[in-house]
Amino acid sequence: MTPEQMRDASLLELFSLEAEAQTQILSAGLLALERDPTQADQLESCMRAAHSLKGAARIVGVDAGVSVSHVMEDCLVSAQEGRLLLRPEHIDALLQGTDLLMRIATPDNNPEAADIEAYVALMALLLDPAVPLVAPAVPVMAELQLEAPTPRVEPSAPAVEPPSAPASRKTKRTTENGERVLRVTAERLNSLLDLSSKSLVETLRLKPHLATMQRLKRMQSNSLRALENLNVHLKDHALSLEAQEALEDARRLLSQSQQLLMEKNAELDEFAWHASQRAQVLYDTALACRMRPFADVLTGQVRMVRDLGRDLGKQVRLEIEGEKTQVDRDVLEKLEAPLTHLLRNAVDHGIETPEQRLLAGKPAEGLIRLRASHQAGLLVLELSDDGNGVDLEKVRRSIVERNLSPAQTAAQLSEEELLTFLFLPGFSLRDTVTEVSGRGVGLDAVQHMVRQLRGAVVLEQSAGEGSRFHLEVPLTLSVVRSLVVEVGDEAYAFPLAHIERMCDLEPSDIVQVEGRQHFWHEDQHVGLVAASQLLQRPASQSSGQTLKVVVIRERDAIYGVAVERFIGERTLVVLPLDERLGKVQDISAGALLDDGSVVLIVDVEDMLRSVEKLLNTGRLERIARHSNQVVEATRKRILVVDDSLTVRELQRKLLLNRGYDVAVAVDGMDGWNALRSEDFDLLITDIDMPRMDGIELVTLLRRDNRLQSLPVMVVSYKDREEDRRRGLDAGADYYLAKASFHDDALLDAVVELIGGARA
Repeated sequence: MTPEQMRDASLLELFSLEAEAQTQILSAGLLALERDPTQADQLESCMRAAHSLKGAARIVGVDAGVSVSHVMEDCLVSAQEGRLLLRPEHIDALLQGTDLLMRIATPDNNPEAADIEAYVALMALLLDPAVPLVAPAVPVMAELQLEAPTPRVEPSAPAVEPPSAPASRKTKRTTENGERVLRVTAERLNSLLDLSSKSLVETLRLKPHLATMQRLKRMQSNSLRALENLNVHLKDHALSLEAQEALEDARRLLSQSQQLLMEKNAELDEFAWHASQRAQVLYDTALACRMRPFADVLTGQVRMVRDLGRDLGKQVRLEIEGEKTQVDRDVLEKLEAPLTHLLRNAVDHGIETPEQRLLAGKPAEGLIRLRASHQAGLLVLELSDDGNGVDLEKVRRSIVERNLSPAQTAAQLSEEELLTFLFLPGFSLRDTVTEVSGRGVGLDAVQHMVRQLRGAVVLEQSAGEGSRFHLEVPLTLSVVRSLVVEVGDEAYAFPLAHIERMCDLEPSDIVQVEGRQHFWHEDQHVGLVAASQLLQRPASQSSGQTLKVVVIRERDAIYGVAVERFIGERTLVVLPLDERLGKVQDISAGALLDDGSVVLIVDVEDMLRSVEKLLNTGRLERIARHSNQVVEATRKRILVVDDSLTVRELQRKLLLNRGYDVAVAVDGMDGWNALRSEDFDLLITDIDMPRMDGIELVTLLRRDNRLQSLPVMVVSYKDREEDRRRGLDAGADYYLAKASFHDDALLDAVVELIGGARA
């Protein structure tokens, strides 16, 4: 390729980017003008976009682009100057022009010259004041057979702001806020995120070392105290001068080593704190680079809803809230298909015709509202329409006709139960097949795609008022909230999105149905399988009398998977497996736990296929039921000391739900009395309390021979570094700031200090 050819190719690529950006502005502006053709700001932005495209096309020598954008600009200028009032015919033609421009800018998809000539002629006809503006303009446009790809448009017209129309080169390098933009490959971004997540995990590995250092410091204090006691006892005995000097040297050396250990421990703790903070900031920043505004998935949806509504003889408007909500780009890409399904479903099934709406006392124009927001680390989407809702009796009849349920049972189904049938494969309320619906493909596919994102979708409806879909998906696929379990002395993680529940099964709960083991769950028999067989791990004999079971579900398949031990819930940074391994059966990815050990993340969908394969081949092994009665292990006891009733009760309930035995005290004095009279495995205390504060309580505890080795966690509103140092120097093993307090942080810290609830 010659330098001139390389230059031309580069310019064409820039023109393609320019066309994509400017057609977004055009499409959004034209849809706004369709509702109110007198909006001066929208007319200005559309005219400038057409003008910019005309100039860019002329620079790169794309004559077709010059011709199309020129006649579009003429139309918009006429509207600006008051010589023309934009009517539906004009809007349709201008939208067809944006499609043409995108085809012109797309390599290997250029329209024929005849299409360009026909479009220019059509626009000239529409701009001729002597020609009456009537509906036949639309069939003329249809003859062009543009078949253009859906253009990328802004999420909703009201959100469009008039652009300042900067030079084309500048728009490609800056954002609306004037910030510089750099194009980075997805592979490089993924590599950066991978490295930052690993550095975050590495800093977490310092936690057990710090805990060990704290224990070593206490051991040294105890050793020095024991040496002092020995010295007191030996005063009554005559010691040689050498023995006295040796004893003094031992005291001096132990004191020096204790002082050195305290200094280094403080330095290490400070280093670990700063390192974890910086690693977290690095990871958050790298993750933010992957984030894109939710509006990116909506490109073309407003136009699609409008065009589909017109095809079906309906007036429909799409309103969007939360366009700037940030979401991982991988999640955005996978959300486009299910959202398109739901929007088409709302237009086709939900919104009525204008005549039906007017008879029902509604506006002729139907409204579909899509709202995006962040809630507890999830992207929450609500898609609602003001249509007629779901005909529940029609659903009930369809269930019986398809032999999905006997008529007597179907008659007793609740609204919630009826709506779940809409998500079954092949289920449709349409008797005839059209281009839009009737094939039974839609909500089933939506649910499947959402679950692949480790999310969930729920349908609600109100007769005569409309329907609402509630979707929850993770903001990113880079981290996954999981239940970590032990199978064959190895750790495995089940994504929480696929877990129905966790349970402890008694031997009497396991029954034989058709030669296979089952247990009763939510009014149905659920098959029971051993994780050790599925994951090909050696089965270890559990000493408990109950069986630990994880109930997993994928679409309509549900099974109970027996594991050896529940380790706990964890937020894991997903580490993709090496591509050279290929697809590992039943495993989707890997991760690192806080201690640096490896955990494999289970591919639940693949695991359920493995179960079906074992069932079909008759190779499913039975799980041994322990009939011998084993004395139940004692629960570990925790003392919670806090003067706030709310905080006290919150911590008590969290720990009780996790299986711990919990006692409470209202202040340090009350806590000290409880510690001296009862046995505990862990103390959790606040700092600022009446009568005796937390620092005094911990100091007293460390001086007591019986209690000095008891693990201590401080939970305080004070999150300054000097407050942390004060608590740790007093003898606390763990310091948790209430400002960053959440359920998982407390429970994870308790497990780190004393392990699970059972001794």
